[in-house]
Amino acid sequence: MIDKALLDRHGLTEDEYRLIVELIGKEPNLTELGIFSVMWSEHCGYKSSRVHLKKLPTEGEHVIQGPGENAGVLDIGGGQVVVFKIESHNHPSYIEPYQGAATGVGGILRDIFTMGARPIAVMDSLRFGPPDDPRNRSVMEGVVSGISGYGNAFGVPTVGGEVYFDPCYNLNPLVNVFCLGLADKDKVFYARAEGAGNKVLYVGAKTGRDGIHGATMASAEFGKETEHKRPNVQVGDPFKEKLLLEACLEVMDRGLIVGIQDMGAAGLTCSTTEMAAKGGMGIVIDLDKVPQREAGMTPYEILLSESQERMLLVATPEKVEAVQTVFAKWDLDAPVIGEVIEGGRARISFKGEVVVDIPVDAVVNLCPAYDRPIAAPAPPPPAPALEALPQPADLGETLLRLLASPSIADKEWVFRQYDHMVQVNTVFLPGADAAVLRIKGSRRALAMTLDGNALYTRLDPRTGARIAVAEACRNLACVGARPIGVTNCLNFGNPEKPEVMGQFEQAVTGLAEACRTFGIPVTGGNVSFYNDTEGLSIHPTPVLGIVGLIGDVRKAVRPGFRAAGDAVVLVGESLDELGGTQYLKTIHGLEAGSPPLIDLEQEKRNQEFVLEAIEAGLVRSAHDLSEGGLAVALAECAFHSPRKIGCEVDLANGLRDDALLFGESQSRILMTCRPADLSGLLETAAARGVPAQAIGRTGGAALAVRHAGREILRVPVEKAFRAWKDSLPGFFRVQA
Repeated sequence: MIDKALLDRHGLTEDEYRLIVELIGKEPNLTELGIFSVMWSEHCGYKSSRVHLKKLPTEGEHVIQGPGENAGVLDIGGGQVVVFKIESHNHPSYIEPYQGAATGVGGILRDIFTMGARPIAVMDSLRFGPPDDPRNRSVMEGVVSGISGYGNAFGVPTVGGEVYFDPCYNLNPLVNVFCLGLADKDKVFYARAEGAGNKVLYVGAKTGRDGIHGATMASAEFGKETEHKRPNVQVGDPFKEKLLLEACLEVMDRGLIVGIQDMGAAGLTCSTTEMAAKGGMGIVIDLDKVPQREAGMTPYEILLSESQERMLLVATPEKVEAVQTVFAKWDLDAPVIGEVIEGGRARISFKGEVVVDIPVDAVVNLCPAYDRPIAAPAPPPPAPALEALPQPADLGETLLRLLASPSIADKEWVFRQYDHMVQVNTVFLPGADAAVLRIKGSRRALAMTLDGNALYTRLDPRTGARIAVAEACRNLACVGARPIGVTNCLNFGNPEKPEVMGQFEQAVTGLAEACRTFGIPVTGGNVSFYNDTEGLSIHPTPVLGIVGLIGDVRKAVRPGFRAAGDAVVLVGESLDELGGTQYLKTIHGLEAGSPPLIDLEQEKRNQEFVLEAIEAGLVRSAHDLSEGGLAVALAECAFHSPRKIGCEVDLANGLRDDALLFGESQSRILMTCRPADLSGLLETAAARGVPAQAIGRTGGAALAVRHAGREILRVPVEKAFRAWKDSLPGFFRVQA
């Protein structure tokens, strides 16, 4: 008889249990049930998303490794590759913000160096409830401290990211962490256990009871009680991780191992079964040989623990001693705990008895995939007709309110806690359109960005996802980088709700369309479902991490005005559209209407033109228009200029004043150039079919905009800067 309560505790259905019995040919014992519970969880098994993720393009000229490994690998030339990925640590970061975020960083770092790459950059995409609520501030402080505490101690720079605020994240913050590493092309390693008779070594920290069923917890909704879930959150040690990095890279560089896998979600269970399955082999493990830091641990606890800073290695028998010598040098355990065998089964013993005997293929590759019911996402609340929407009497004051709104305001309070210069590769400090890192020994550079507008995706999942890809590529174009690959973190609510699956299906469709337009393959990523607390789902939040290449780092462009007297050029068309804007949300209290229109082909033409102009040395600064529209972009260009240079802008395009200033029409980039280069720049744009117009000059101490002969905005740069700069710290001074 099936124990339904036991299955519920393990997140398994009765049908899934029957399938397990069929696949393994027996009733599973408790430990075997625990193994299937974590490996068939949504977090590890992708059972609700796999049928839709097949739409995404995964092949391209730079791709060496796409989805299916610890991280994606792209060839960047010169005998080098980049290894990169994004992961979520959402539920743990709400339960225990510091350790939840810290171990999120630790896990993504291991995903990168387990492939043989040295991590050189971290970025994070964070979503919290409004900071005027003390609970949200507490979660935010813990998360930011956890990211900085782990990354800074480990010695990897956190070079950028994004922070957004919305009430939908009150009880379900999002913590998405991206990491990128560099490796030699001929030294990439994979998570495969190959060669019967090869030895399996456990390396790193000892196993404890922390993190048991962490993957299962991440695959379920939260209720009112979360305190009891604290044991599901792992505890990180960045100093141990740094030692593990150096030891792993040394044995890989010396050719001492044949396979390696991080013990991440599902811990020892995941690493043993996945390595064996990928190698087409079986594996035997003796749990008595697993280093343990707590007494009396059961096989269930040892196998399901998600204790941090642990890896599994496979080495030929004659190289085991050399591997152990390397790890001893770094003060780390490296016992042999098992062996690779023929036959495709995992046989795990404890105190002389076999406690697990199951086919690894059943665990890893035969998790059921569900084509869940889909309902069309609810239509967005209609935006009021433009003619019925009152325009603010003081547009300057409106700009100040937007600049001070938490999602637009300066995020230095966050990134000043991060070390962004360690390893001395960082070219641009956080705050630019994209992070830029030099590739030592060459003039080439890497650029990377994280982007995702959840409000757009809530209002129209397909369009919002298309815009997320377009904006990320636009951010790369603004620094002079061409996109070469993408990783994504797809944060959604409960997939058992048809409307959530409708959002997901539409968003993936939009991502696929945009990635194909830009010719960028998806190399991997993460799906985070069940972001529901007390029955409330977050906005659908796809986050895109896109990597680009810059041919000559000396030509990389920053967002700030460079000097007074430069021409200001607006690339792209401005339309009378206010749906989904920060202006509508902040000033009018409305999350309504359709998001801006997006023509992907026109977007690509605009970006190609900007890249061509940057490569020709015609562009002095470039900045994309996104949240807050033209007025906010002009202000940010002034804030990032060396001396807070203002500008005088004059337009006449028939739009409403508020739509002109704060509309978020897509595919627009604000550039400056020397006056002598202006005519050539505009002629090139016209020849490429790109709308571009000179709209003013840099200079002065104010942001001034004229429209159809009327001055509609004049705000001192310093006053605007203070509104933007002081907003976020102000919330935390209140708390203190």
